Order: sequence, then structure tokens, then C-alpha cells
Amino acid sequence: MSPTPQQRRAARHQLGTGPDTPATRRGPSGGRKKPITVDAIIATAFTIVETEGYEALTMRRVAAALETGPSSLYAHVVNKEDLDELLIGRLCAEIELPEPDPDRWRKQITDVCTQLRDQYLRYPGISRAAFASAPSNLDTLRVGEGMLAILLAGGIAPQTAAWAIDSLMLYVGAYSLEVSLASRRLARSDDEWVVGRDELLRRFAALPDTFPNSKHYAAELTAGTVHDRFDFTLGLMIDGLG
Repeated sequence: MSPTPQQRRAARHQLGTGPDTPATRRGPSGGRKKPITVDAIIATAFTIVETEGYEALTMRRVAAALETGPSSLYAHVVNKEDLDELLIGRLCAEIELPEPDPDRWRKQITDVCTQLRDQYLRYPGISRAAFASAPSNLDTLRVGEGMLAILLAGGIAPQTAAWAIDSLMLYVGAYSLEVSLASRRLARSDDEWVVGRDELLRRFAALPDTFPNSKHYAAELTAGTVHDRFDFTLGLMIDGLG
């Protein structure tokens, strides 16, 4: 008897990718079609997110792209949440973790967070898949393990290090989501919600006198690139650890 999707998921968590028996398919003319596998599902999901955004990703949409029905996917993936976990795990697998160095722990933890940010930004909005889920994918847990090792090497108390990892990953995910949303709005010619710095400065200058600080420090409020602010916030968080 073939393993159930739940058994496949459990095996992936214990051994990595786990068993993934391809399902043989035939096209309308009787010829062979590319088999359905976990890897094929993941690759198709990434393509959808890259071209259409995370909000377009559904099991039905993936099935249509693979020229099959949703039931074929459920033979390999338990549900959309399971697919989300696989996607985040695949991105985390690309992150290089350093050998913890007590003298360089701040730079090392910053570099891991920056790598995670860059992975998220490759696929618009995909960091949403990491929210409100307890990590159980081994590739995702590997990143958490590496970050914990770095912080402990830097002399951070275990409880502080544990909560710091949660805070850092939450910030990276939220930052990446905001950048992705802003980028997609900019790409829409009919959307004027996202404006440039010059326009922001004009708006601040036009504020009534009941906003004296916002008017006076408009240059500071609008300074820097989004990545400048990312680096600043990470530094602020990490320096607060000790």
C-alpha cells in the first residue's frame, strides 16, 4: 500500500525530503506526461509565486499548471499549509550557515538574516507562508539551529537567544512582505498609493502646524533606502542583545 500524504510528510520531517513516488500520467493522446512529484509541485508553486505573487498560489492553481486535478496533488502534499512549509524549507535550504565565531557573531547573525530576506524577496509575498506556523521542516529548523548556535557563541543567554531568533525571523518576514507589496503596487500603472521621496517631502511640507516635528524632520523621516532601514533595524535588535 502506498504511504498516505500524512505519512509522506512525517517521513520528510524525519529524513529530509522523504519518499516521493512519482505518479504515472497519460495525456489526452495517450502519451506520457511529466509525473507528479513533490519536487514538481514545489517548482510549479515557485513559478506561480514568482510570476503572479503569493496571493495567486492555491492548490487548484498548482494543479491547473501541472495539467491535473487537485486530488493528484493531495497524494503528495497534505494541504496548502504543507505546501507552504515545503516552500519555506526549500528557500531555507539555500542559506549558508557559518561556523559560529564569538568575535563575529553580530556580523554572522546579520548575514543569515540578510540571506533569508533575499530568499523571500525572490518570490513576491512568499514570507506570508512562514507566518503563524511552527517550524517542523528540517531545512527550516536547520536555519534556526544555526542562528541559535551563533547567538550562544556570542554569549547570549539561551532564553534571550531563543526569543531573539523568533523576533528576528518575524521582522525579516514582515519586512520582506512589505517590500513585496510595495513593489507589486508600483508595478500597477493605475495605483498611486506608493509615492517617491520627493512627493513625501511635499506632503510633509504641506502638513498643518499641528505637526511641527514631522514638518521639521521630514528629511530624516524619509531618508535612506528600504535596505538601509533593514540594516538599521537589525543592528538595533542585535545590539540590544548584549
